[in-house]
Amino acid sequence: MNRSYEVMFIVRPDMADEDLNKLISTLESSVTFAGGTAKSEVWGKRRLAYKVAKFNDGIFVLFMIEGPGAVVREVERRLRVTEQVIKFITVRTDEETKRLDKIKKIRDARKKTSVAAPAPATPEPGTEPAPTTV
Repeated sequence: MNRSYEVMFIVRPDMADEDLNKLISTLESSVTFAGGTAKSEVWGKRRLAYKVAKFNDGIFVLFMIEGPGAVVREVERRLRVTEQVIKFITVRTDEETKRLDKIKKIRDARKKTSVAAPAPATPEPGTEPAPTTV
């Protein structure tokens, strides 16, 4: 069963661009070889909230994966053994996407019903409603 995941990892700030691109392409090829799809975004160098492995800065990379859980395990294994990677986290996003889609459908349905049903006419302030005869 294919699921979607986001893997955010931080590499050393002194890593060369060529090495970073090589690492990303290696990860992407391992994902495609295992039967998944991958996209990556390099967010650039940013300051860390606290020191990690004696570094105050790091290069952030967001890696989006669609595939079975075995693909993610392999990517995490590769990130653990890569010396340039100082921190990573994996989040499964498919359940959250389903939940947000469901909420959006409910909101759209409410909007359509409120637009379709006109609001009841309210008399202007200071005027009395017309008397009804029986």
